[in-house]
Amino acid sequence: MAAIPVFRQCARRRPGLTILMITTTMSAFCEIGSNCSLFRLNQFCPVDTPAAIDAFLCYWKPSAVILLESELWPNLIMVSSTKGIPLTLLNARMSVKSFKFWSAWALPLISLMLSKFALIIPLSTTQAIRFQLLQAPPSIINFAGDLKYVVEHDMSKRNIASTEDLKEQPSDRHVWMAASVHRGEEQVILAVHRLLVRRYPDLVTIIVPRHLQLAHHIVEELQKEGLHVALRSRKQKITARGLVYMVDTLGELRHLYSLTPIALVGGSFCPGFAGHNISEAAAAGCAVLTGFHVGHFSHMINEMQRLDPL
Repeated sequence: MAAIPVFRQCARRRPGLTILMITTTMSAFCEIGSNCSLFRLNQFCPVDTPAAIDAFLCYWKPSAVILLESELWPNLIMVSSTKGIPLTLLNARMSVKSFKFWSAWALPLISLMLSKFALIIPLSTTQAIRFQLLQAPPSIINFAGDLKYVVEHDMSKRNIASTEDLKEQPSDRHVWMAASVHRGEEQVILAVHRLLVRRYPDLVTIIVPRHLQLAHHIVEELQKEGLHVALRSRKQKITARGLVYMVDTLGELRHLYSLTPIALVGGSFCPGFAGHNISEAAAAGCAVLTGFHVGHFSHMINEMQRLDPL
C-alpha cells in the first residue's frame, strides 16, 4: 500500500512506464491485483537463489529495481548490481533484532549489500542512523518521511460498495474493532470481548486477523463457547447481541476503519512482534489502541502523541 502512491506518481511523470510488482504474500498479491490499471504485471517474488534471480532478471530486463522496507534479498541485490541495474530501497527500515544480527554476525555482508544501492530512503531518522552504522554510504541516504503516511484512500465506487452493506447494520450499537490480529493475540481480544459484553450487551466486536488461517481458528473457539459469530465471507448480518464479526476476507481493512470509533491495532501484544501501521486507523478518525511491542512504528506513535496526547 505504501508503494502505490509512489508508483502512481511515477506513472504520471512517465506515461509509458511499465511497472512489474513482485510480492511475497497472498494478501499483497490480491491487493495489487485490484490496482491492475497501475500494475499490469503482478507476480510472486522468485526464490532468492543466484540461478532463479539471474533467470528472472534476464527475462524481464528491468531498468531499475525498487525494494521496500526490509526486503533485503542478497542474491537479488548482488545480481542486479552485477548487471548494472540501479537499486533503491524505499521506506527502509531495520528492526532492532535485525540490526543486532547484522552488526554481530554479518557486518561484511550487509555492508557489501548496502553499498550496491544508488538510493536509500529510511522511514525515520533512527532508521537512517542504523543504516549508517551498518556502513551504508552516507551520500546515498536521503530522508523523505514515512511512506505509510501517504497511503491513498481509494474512494472509487467499487471500494465504497465493498463496505456499504455494513454501514447501516451496527446502527446505534457499541462497536469496536481489533485489526491485524496475530495468533496468540486472539486470547486478549476475546477476553476483552467477554468483559465488555457484560456492560454493553449490544456490543459488536469486529476482528480482522492478519492471516486468514487464524480466522477459522477463532471461529471454532467462539462456536465451542456458544458465542455469536458472523462471517464476512458469507455476508452474514450483524443481528445478534454480543456478536463477534469475523472479517475472513482480504483487502478491506482500511475501508472497515470507517465503521468503528475505536480500533485496536495488533501485532503488538506479544514479545517478538513489531506492530502495524496505525495511521490508516487514525486517518479514519478512530481512537487507536496498541500493545507495547510496536517496534519500528514507535516513531509514528511518538509523533501522534506529540501532536495530540489524547
